[in-house]
Order: sequence, then C-alpha cells, then structure tokens
Amino acid sequence: MMQTNESIRILLADDHVLIRHGIKNIMKKDSRLHVVGEANNGKELLSFLDSAEVDLIILDISMPGIGGMEAIGIVKSKYAWIKILVLTMHKNKQYFYNAMSAGADGYLMKDDSDEELLVAIEKVVAGKSYISPFMAEDFADDVINMYRNEKKSPFQELTRREKEILQLVVKGFTSKKMAEHLHLSQRTIDHHRSNLLRKFNRKNSVDLVNYAVRNGFITSE
Repeated sequence: MMQTNESIRILLADDHVLIRHGIKNIMKKDSRLHVVGEANNGKELLSFLDSAEVDLIILDISMPGIGGMEAIGIVKSKYAWIKILVLTMHKNKQYFYNAMSAGADGYLMKDDSDEELLVAIEKVVAGKSYISPFMAEDFADDVINMYRNEKKSPFQELTRREKEILQLVVKGFTSKKMAEHLHLSQRTIDHHRSNLLRKFNRKNSVDLVNYAVRNGFITSE
C-alpha cells in the first residue's frame, strides 16, 4: 500500500497501552511499517528521539506531562524531517488548527477505520497533508497551509517559562506556591501570569484555564 519500498520507522506516543497495541496490530498488514519504540508521554517521546532514528510519530494530543501539542512543536524544531500524525478523539476544530499550526502533518480520529490509519500513514510519509474523513469536508489543503504557515497558535508564541507557568495555573497553583516551586519571586510569577492573560486575550485565571484545557494546549490531570 505504501508508495515506497523502504522501511518506515514509527514511534507510537499514547498513554493508553491498548491503543498502542491496536495500532501495532493494524500495521502488521504492511510489512514496511516497523514500530521502533513506544512512549507514554511527551517526555518519553523526546528522550527516545535522542538515541533512535524515527521517520514517523503517531501521537495523541492528550498525554500527561509534556502533552502532544507541545511535543509537536519541540519535535519539529529539533527534527524537522520527522513526520507527525496526530491520532486523537478530539473533533474540535480548534484542536485541529492548533495541531497543524504546531507542525503536525496529519490529523486522524480514533473513530476512523483500520484502513484509514494506513491511508493516513501513506499520505503523510509521501509528504502530503492528511485530514480525517470526519473533518475533511470542512477543510482543504489551502486551509491547512494557511494555519501552518501563516496563522500562529498563541501557544507557539509562549516562552518556555510561560508554558511552565501555564501548566501550574491549570493545576491550581497560587502565585505564592509557584514562586516557591520555581524558586522565583512572586512579582516575577505575577508578571508571567499577566503576560499569559494578554497573549491568550483572557480576562482572568479561570477563563485562561478553561481556554487552555478546552483547546488542548494543556492537559488537565
């Protein structure tokens, strides 16, 4: 089915073992697909890439710790040649926009058929964009390219420290607790929080948390 005779080295990143097993069983239909590693979260994914060769990553957006959305950006900045296929249950258009803006090459739903996974892999490996049939009617390649090349997600504009602060805000940390946890002054923490509200155009912390979780920027654990 693949358009290349070369072996495709695949890393699976999903915190559900049964999902990873299911993917591996589907990929047995094509002898050129080889799972070279598995990761429960973004941290394990990035650690694996430091010591292994990977052609394609199939990952879920909602993972603990370093979530899929953040992992996409990090991977693309360090390993631009690696293809990324998002496999998710989220049909929210904003999740799609954020994933493609971060650098994902394809967006597949967990409700899609077994054969659709193979189709998605084929297109992504061939350098094409892929959208799940559940969402394809609403989008075209020019829309994907627009969001990837022109429209930046607010999350991509955050500094590393701001992403760290955002995660702690979602976890319910007060500014005082954040200051103690990060060994920073409370004034510095409040400055970062103000920047987050401004960048996401939110009125308060509750609004910020709801927005960040609803749009997949941060996973609420």
